[in-house]
Amino acid sequence: MTEETKEEIDYEIMPEDTPIHDISFKLIAIGDPGVGKSCLTMKATKNIFENDYSPTIGFEFYTFIIKIKEKIIRLQIWDTCGQEVYRSLINSFFRNSSLAILIYGINNLKSFKNLEFWLNDIKMNSNPDIKIFLVGNKKDLEEKREVPIDKAKTFYKEHNLHYFLETSAKTGFNVQKLLIRAAIVLYEESKNLEMKTSMVKNKNENNNNTNSINNNNTNDNTIKLTQENDTEADLNDKPVKRNNCC
Repeated sequence: MTEETKEEIDYEIMPEDTPIHDISFKLIAIGDPGVGKSCLTMKATKNIFENDYSPTIGFEFYTFIIKIKEKIIRLQIWDTCGQEVYRSLINSFFRNSSLAILIYGINNLKSFKNLEFWLNDIKMNSNPDIKIFLVGNKKDLEEKREVPIDKAKTFYKEHNLHYFLETSAKTGFNVQKLLIRAAIVLYEESKNLEMKTSMVKNKNENNNNTNSINNNNTNDNTIKLTQENDTEADLNDKPVKRNNCC
């Protein structure tokens, strides 16, 4: 899915302090230092942008709650630092993540070239079913662009990633759309998994019912056969009538 994909499913963004949710998913934002991971997640979840935002040390945690159809979904977004010193910590946070947001700056060619490095980390340390979104941030710096959008789309297609779009944490361009799309993708996957689980359960129940019926039929035949044998035995046990001797 590219940035042109429309949100086909009805949704409602809920307050951050909504106390109840039906499903919770863990997301991780990853990329080089300075690409705007923290600014992007803060803008998307709190609608706040800080020009002089300090680099993330370790991790920061944000929450985005959205209602899709009948389900309230809670996204837990873990914003990771990009420094090498925290590499081992970053790798540990891939575990149990449902979706990774792979971020580069459109004004920073080096951050784009390093996507291979981050993508390899994701594949090495996360579950094989993790969804990966590619995000080109700092769309507001168009005049300083170093990464053509076609080049990014080629990377997205060649690596079979699940979604691509460009954003601006500063102006808010596409920032909520990113999380809305993430919620929709994860919601649809959970529904598909629920459907498959239900089908397997029904199949097992049907097999059990069939086995039960077969067992009952076998028991009935056994009883019938026993009864026939008993009748035959009764006939054989009857005394033979002899002719009177003269």
